[in-house]
Amino acid sequence: QVQLVESGGGLVQAGGSLRLSCAASGSTDRINAFGWYRQAPGNQRDFIAVINSSGDTDYAGSVKGRFTISRDNTKNTVYLQAGSLTAEDTAVYYCYADRATWFATNRYWGQGTQVTVSS
Repeated sequence: QVQLVESGGGLVQAGGSLRLSCAASGSTDRINAFGWYRQAPGNQRDFIAVINSSGDTDYAGSVKGRFTISRDNTKNTVYLQAGSLTAEDTAVYYCYADRATWFATNRYWGQGTQVTVSS
């Protein structure tokens, strides 16, 4: 099992920035990717960014150039630096970790952290 705890959410003015953190604990060996999704009220949960064990990254088009995902393997922590925020970025942000086993890759989720952007 992998436990994920997000932090860093809050209220920010439009144009501002936040850094979200997600710390993993438990069975953190063989985590091959960390990522972030977000969910606005009434919407589905949407992919934001992913980083694999090699440091390769991918982003949703809506955040590319504004958000940066990074990881610190020594701390088993993934970060999401979110900048140039707009009201459309208001959502609950969830991190996830994909951990490989012999039979499958299991995805674990954090509890979410609220980001509210005021215009």
